[in-house]
Amino acid sequence: MIFLVWILGSFPGVFSFLPSPRLHARTSALSPSSVRPPAAAVNPWGNPCASTAAKLSAPTALCMAAVSQKEAQRGIDKVVGALRRDGQCLEELGNLVKVTNVLGFGSPRPGTLAVRFNAQFKKGGKGMSSIPLPFGLGQSNKSEGRGVMVGQVKASIDTESGKIKECSVFRDLGYGRAFNLTV
Repeated sequence: MIFLVWILGSFPGVFSFLPSPRLHARTSALSPSSVRPPAAAVNPWGNPCASTAAKLSAPTALCMAAVSQKEAQRGIDKVVGALRRDGQCLEELGNLVKVTNVLGFGSPRPGTLAVRFNAQFKKGGKGMSSIPLPFGLGQSNKSEGRGVMVGQVKASIDTESGKIKECSVFRDLGYGRAFNLTV
């Protein structure tokens, strides 16, 4: 047993699971207070979040402009309206019935609003199903239809002009074809 401890103790770099005084000296020098940038950090690229990055303990910080839910909803409504009016979208995907889930929104670049949501599209069928009505009242003439397809819509909108920069609809969870709205 003493022989094994002597061998393991003589090779601290190889057996990293043993506590090493050199390792402890290196990690104590990297405490969060030593990694933090100085309070008067100047960013040469003009990042508006330089003061925020100076307050964080991590050496890098991700800065995105805050987007309210109301702004995002206006952007989603604009994209939904454009998809409902586009003839190629109606032919290829069908009519946009409703937005099911809002997956996310934000501002990746200044002046740009990015939204991502799931939407139901429905193509109309020509067949009529004869569903029997209760109490022997006859049959209904309800349209049979083809069901609905749920696609993920990803769009970028210019916040200054309100125009859609790009919009694409991924069907089949992104493994199938994508429809790109022409803007």
